[in-house]
Amino acid sequence: MSKFAVVSYRLGLADGVSVEAAKWMWALRELGHSVVSVAGDGVADILLDGLRMDAEDGLDVDELASAVGDADVVVVENVCSLPINPAAADAVAALLAGRPAILHHHDLALQRPPLAHHGPPPDDPLWRHVTINELSARLLAEHGIGATVITNHFDLDPPAGDREAMRAAIGVRPTATLVVHPVRAIPRKNIASALRLAERLGAVYWLVGGAEDGFDDELATLLNSARTGVRQGMPPGFSIADVYAASDVVVLSSTWEGFGNAAIESVAFRRPLARRRYLVMEEIERHGLRFFDLDAIESLEKFVERPDNELLDENVAIARRVYDLSLLPVRLRALLDSPRETVQG
Repeated sequence: MSKFAVVSYRLGLADGVSVEAAKWMWALRELGHSVVSVAGDGVADILLDGLRMDAEDGLDVDELASAVGDADVVVVENVCSLPINPAAADAVAALLAGRPAILHHHDLALQRPPLAHHGPPPDDPLWRHVTINELSARLLAEHGIGATVITNHFDLDPPAGDREAMRAAIGVRPTATLVVHPVRAIPRKNIASALRLAERLGAVYWLVGGAEDGFDDELATLLNSARTGVRQGMPPGFSIADVYAASDVVVLSSTWEGFGNAAIESVAFRRPLARRRYLVMEEIERHGLRFFDLDAIESLEKFVERPDNELLDENVAIARRVYDLSLLPVRLRALLDSPRETVQG
């Protein structure tokens, strides 16, 4: 068995990269490998300030080398994909040159106009590239970089949440319709469209995450001008299972997502999803999953009043075949045992 080091800007938090990195670490341990985690923020075995997204000082390469140690393979979670901290991205790439590594791409700079000038991620003959969607794999191929697609994976038998306790904690009446938006507040999450959906449904709007990337003032303006009840933030002591249990409708109004975990989480927790069809959503729906358009108000109202259990059952069955967390160790084993660029998952 091998020793893996997982390197990321942040780990152990609620952002998508942290959540999926934790699943990879679990899967690697299921395969019998040992794993050490290294990050700038959050919860990790080793925290290096220079790995923070907003680090003011450069990443000490000697500290990074010591943290990674004698790992047989280093898994890089988005650091070289989306160089929000370019100095850290450069340091990680330089350290790993000529050394086995997996670059796990959740986003690419090429897909973000403010960062597109950074170009494609670095490459090396000993590195494997893994994307979470086909769109990114095709984009890398256009730049001469082969990549394996391994989508995000999910627990399709999640624990039941406490609907009543969560609603009481956020001050929502038992009979009220609650639209949950389980995202961070940044521009591409399209908060305005999610709010508009809640307004048209006569529902309470709940934004679970906080503002990031300087979006605080714009978010405050949006929420203060809402024509419906608004809730924000996650009460302490509750879980994501409680969030979905409290909801009647889940909204995913993003203009762009590398994947969009809320889509499959809504399936796992048997809630209707109102979504905007961003590019990767088309890949997700290709498997036959059935969701609602943001303007399907009448259909959503009927669903809330009388849930379509057949639709919910079919969505779970499809997701189980494609996205179930139990499939991830198998797909990672195939990745590790095969030549580069040959596995699709």
